[in-house]
Amino acid sequence: MARLASIFRNPFSFLFTRSSQEDRVAAYLIREHERGRSLSEILDDPYVRNRLAPKERERLLDRPELIRALGDDVVAAARVGRG
Repeated sequence: MARLASIFRNPFSFLFTRSSQEDRVAAYLIREHERGRSLSEILDDPYVRNRLAPKERERLLDRPELIRALGDDVVAAARVGRG
């Protein structure tokens, strides 16, 4: 019942939530990039493609922890390459 009350307090809260699936893929991206793989190569992995829709993959590139771990230039290049 507490969940229902929280929905009434903020009916649009679902728009700003992250799925645990996205969290796992973000951790995978960071781990694989630290191993030396390029971001575009990792984004084309079946692991990533099977777990996130294209829009979710794009949204993943906006996560601050990913930008910090991968670098602004790498994320910007991936956005340009995908757009």
